[in-house]
Amino acid sequence: MVRGNTEVTPKDGLTTRQRRNQPLVVVNHGAGKGKSTAAFGLALRGWNQGWDIGVFQFVKSAKWRVGEQTALETLGRLHTETGEGGPVEWHKMGSGWSWSRKQGTEDDHAADAREGWAEIKRRLADQRHTLYVLDEFSYVLKWGWVDAAEVVETLRDRPGYQHVVITGRDPHPDLLAIADLSTEMVKTAHPFDKGQKGQRGIEW
Repeated sequence: MVRGNTEVTPKDGLTTRQRRNQPLVVVNHGAGKGKSTAAFGLALRGWNQGWDIGVFQFVKSAKWRVGEQTALETLGRLHTETGEGGPVEWHKMGSGWSWSRKQGTEDDHAADAREGWAEIKRRLADQRHTLYVLDEFSYVLKWGWVDAAEVVETLRDRPGYQHVVITGRDPHPDLLAIADLSTEMVKTAHPFDKGQKGQRGIEW
């Protein structure tokens, strides 16, 4: 693809403008670093366009605050104060969703994941956000905490103009099958392989 030109012209009866405004399911997966980073970068682009951004962060501890969260929440406050950009919500799941934090067993975390997915379903039905970032959501499907068939049906049939970005390793094949944009991050080198631990500004 050169300068935005596509290699095919679909026979779908849509105009170029209409094709430019199609909601996407995006899956960033693979063993390489950068899956979440790419998703949050897309959220920054969306904020600049005035989109309503909803981030739902699975698996990571609710106590771990990544740098992108601070940046996006700051931009959300800027929107509230000045009207610039778009609104931002950030919810975590790990030791519980941000609206229901608690410690617990794996069964508790599975229940939290199902509760979180139920909330996302409600928001999709209400067309609450323009961009949803479901960070590390692939794992809750892999572990069977949330039914993959239900997720696929919900995403495929979602109303309106709503982009959904999902990150994590080993995505369910049915999820990949409905992805409009899928990128696999392939690791060729990583500081961890040399015994270097995560560092400020790179990992968080």
